[in-house]
Amino acid sequence: MNLDFTVEKYRELCHAVLNSSYTPVPVGKYLVGGVDGRAIILRHDVDDKIKYTLKLAKIESEMGLTSTYYVRMVSKTFKPEIIREMEDLGHELGYHYEVLDKAGGDYEKAIGIFEDELAELRKVCDVKTICMHGNPLTRWDNRDLWKHYDFKDFGIIGEAYLSIDYSDVVYFSDTGRTWAGERYRVKDFVDTSSDSFGVRSTDDLIDLINEGGVGRMCLLSHLDQWSDGYLSWIRTWAERSVRNFVKANVIRRVRRNYGK
Repeated sequence: MNLDFTVEKYRELCHAVLNSSYTPVPVGKYLVGGVDGRAIILRHDVDDKIKYTLKLAKIESEMGLTSTYYVRMVSKTFKPEIIREMEDLGHELGYHYEVLDKAGGDYEKAIGIFEDELAELRKVCDVKTICMHGNPLTRWDNRDLWKHYDFKDFGIIGEAYLSIDYSDVVYFSDTGRTWAGERYRVKDFVDTSSDSFGVRSTDDLIDLINEGGVGRMCLLSHLDQWSDGYLSWIRTWAERSVRNFVKANVIRRVRRNYGK
């Protein structure tokens, strides 16, 4: 059975990237101009199951790939020993901040939390880039923090949503456990759409990479959702289906309230 969002399917995707005409690159290296021409930016959000995510980080490293992993500062993901191991594998580590949510929309309190959590994460690993975490059930967009402050004041070179030029880079995300999940994205979005490329499955994405029809792209994947084994796949599918139902209703409510 050719199931999508499995460890084996992720291996296939990695092979496609490595054998393509693109240069694979993590976020930080891309932002400092470390690649010219055709590129695939590899980014992962560590929202949950960091120990499981480490397994796929090892697969990437064994294959010669370097990605950026954005880690939430919550107890289930802030595991210093695992974070250090991921960095030792050669990957970039970044801060997956959600401080406006934690501060209840209070910007002054939020920037204080940001500074404290960033300092705590930097005790464990080198952090040069950040990326907001988008909780669909809160009213705040954590990116709005930078309308009042400048992340460069904290030695940060870029924010994954704000610092990449998405008019030049096509953004693909597996949010909702589908590559065509814009209807399930409450906050995980950029100004341009990737839907016109017809990518729904990982096989579709592999075909697009093999064809080389896009100059540059950014791939966001949540590796804790890529299952190892059939029973794990069924369990994750059921969890994602419930979450997608909730997200779809949140999005419909937002659009109704704002007349969209």
